[in-house]
Amino acid sequence: MSGNDNITIEEVRHLALLTRINMTEEEIEEMRDQMSDILSSIEVLSEVDTDGIEPTGHSVDVHSVMREDISGDSITLAEALANAPRQEDGFIRVRAVLEE
Repeated sequence: MSGNDNITIEEVRHLALLTRINMTEEEIEEMRDQMSDILSSIEVLSEVDTDGIEPTGHSVDVHSVMREDISGDSITLAEALANAPRQEDGFIRVRAVLEE
């Protein structure tokens, strides 16, 4: 498919920056092609006539998805903070999301 006009190189670079993923120019080009292919596939799906079809949340009847809450192995505080761009007093510091 590779409809490159769906996603721009700048958008892929922006996504890489937001996700803190270092990408080469070759990887950025490849990612753009892959993302454009995905969007093209979604466009095909959006053309399907769904009039009269009841929306569903799951194709199979699911009764209970609850499980016992058991904690397992986890990373240490130091390991978690090692990947944080900003930290303060043992916490990951982020920009304010909500303003008062």
